Amino acid sequence: MPVTLNYLDTGGEGVPLVVIHGLFGSADNWRSHVKAWQQARRVIAVDLRNHGRSPHAEGMGYDAMAEDVIALLDRLEVPQAHLLGHSMGGKVVISLARLAPERVASLIVADIAPRAYGHDHDTVFAGLRHLEAGEPANRREADDLLGEHVKERAVRLFLATNLERAEAGGLRLRLGLDPIQADYETIMGPPAGEGSYGGPTLVLRGARSHYVTDEMLPALREVLPAAEIETLDAGHWLHAEQPEAFREAVERFLAGLAE
Repeated sequence: MPVTLNYLDTGGEGVPLVVIHGLFGSADNWRSHVKAWQQARRVIAVDLRNHGRSPHAEGMGYDAMAEDVIALLDRLEVPQAHLLGHSMGGKVVISLARLAPERVASLIVADIAPRAYGHDHDTVFAGLRHLEAGEPANRREADDLLGEHVKERAVRLFLATNLERAEAGGLRLRLGLDPIQADYETIMGPPAGEGSYGGPTLVLRGARSHYVTDEMLPALREVLPAAEIETLDAGHWLHAEQPEAFREAVERFLAGLAE
């Protein structure tokens, strides 16, 4: 049964751009990009299940998450959309394109390849669990708790976007941490579906990221044969590290498509 996702919709005419965040992210992380892109088109930013303000639910399979997005498109009466996904969100949009290609006008995949990856979030889970147990009263306490496990300040600031005020006071995580951690193996696995998506595709990758290396490109093109590859001077969070270059690359790609 699909989850009823939370979303931000700018309204407007034409084929919308649907933006899907990565692991531990949310639609809120994309507000500055949405504000810029909405000048030219309708933009819909989505909170995936167990993220942002969307409901918590068991199962983080890419088929299930793609079905959640399809159900949202149905609810909004959107027959077809441009899909942009970063990291885990990139696997969601690849899955959707494989499972329901008729719903996809184009794909923009940000710094992820359609393959399985190794485990590299152990310290993040440890930090989030420590924060959860510590019941911080404010953001400084939350940062101290996270910092006992997560040393990179930029990562702590990103994770702190998942904090909200608890009814009883203090701060709590709005993540569905239990189902995310229970299905972490699936999240790190390949996208759902089989075969390739041959429609217009842009793959943006970070020059300092290990997620889409040159060695991965032949396998990537088997799944996304029409992919244009563009490399930005950034790491994995390229949309945050190089926001203007990222926005401009997306705008150029979409402007070159006939709608």
